[in-house]
Amino acid sequence: MASVVTADALIDAIVMEMSDGIECAVNFWMDQIERALHDPGLTTLGRMHAVQEIVKHYRSTGELKADHHGHAA
Repeated sequence: MASVVTADALIDAIVMEMSDGIECAVNFWMDQIERALHDPGLTTLGRMHAVQEIVKHYRSTGELKADHHGHAA
């Protein structure tokens, strides 16, 4: 019975770490996008391009990780 509790505790800990990591990553990218959208030094078109670059960078990073792990992007 103790091993079941330990396994459940381990799974809970892993799930919490994964959840925290995902939340941190989403917050990071949203912050980047919000800064680009509110940058007074950019025109509307400049803001759109800045957001496109953030998304492009995000996607290229994900593709590199998928390739590294042997998964199709």
